[in-house]
Amino acid sequence: MPRTHAALPRLHVEPDLAANAQLTLGKEQSLYLAAVLRKNVDDEVVLFNGRDGAWRARITSDSKKSVGLELVEQIAPQSPSSDLWYGFAPLKTERLDYVIQKATEMGVSTIQPVITRYTQVARLKHERLVANAIEAAEQCEVLNVPAVPTEISLDRLLDSWTTEQGNRKLILADEGENVSSPVEAIAALRGTPVGILIGPEGGFSDQERAKLRAQPFVVPVSLGPRILRADTAAVAALAVIQAIIGDWR
Repeated sequence: MPRTHAALPRLHVEPDLAANAQLTLGKEQSLYLAAVLRKNVDDEVVLFNGRDGAWRARITSDSKKSVGLELVEQIAPQSPSSDLWYGFAPLKTERLDYVIQKATEMGVSTIQPVITRYTQVARLKHERLVANAIEAAEQCEVLNVPAVPTEISLDRLLDSWTTEQGNRKLILADEGENVSSPVEAIAALRGTPVGILIGPEGGFSDQERAKLRAQPFVVPVSLGPRILRADTAAVAALAVIQAIIGDWR
């Protein structure tokens, strides 16, 4: 989105946004504005909900329990959502937060945790994942917050892929693939919906790799000659996809 009013705090909200509309923030966001940022009546913020673009809003009441706002003007139209699916094996807490944030910044539309044999974390706090995606969108002026479904097993993901995803191709970052540039393989998918799957720190098991590579919708690629940590591989793969066939062009 255009970097207008870049100095104003940005908040993601659920209600519809329109000129002259008024809304009241919940306790957590009210406390953040009134107590943490020390915003007062007549100060301004930017609101977005993922549907109605970005809006400049004026604070009309500054109670720490319920800040009131009045919408003044739309400062950016709603940007179209990308159609980039991102699946990953969950990591430990700090690095899990990192991959959620970076995937949001990189413009994915869906962030799907996938449980594999060597996944480090099997039980997730779904609310935390969603909160991290929202926070990243607020901080980076992203107007679309990706969907974050609950975790799914790799077997279930593959078995339901065609039914759930249609003709979407699944790019597999496979450390067992012969070292080569992924550019040609990804460029061949231009015009087709795609997803990217990043495995756990220990890699996929032999059985998982065999099942993945047997699927007609899976496109294995190498990410180059170096072994990458899972969080690094995620950013590298998303950057390559966005640059070649995504919305960076």
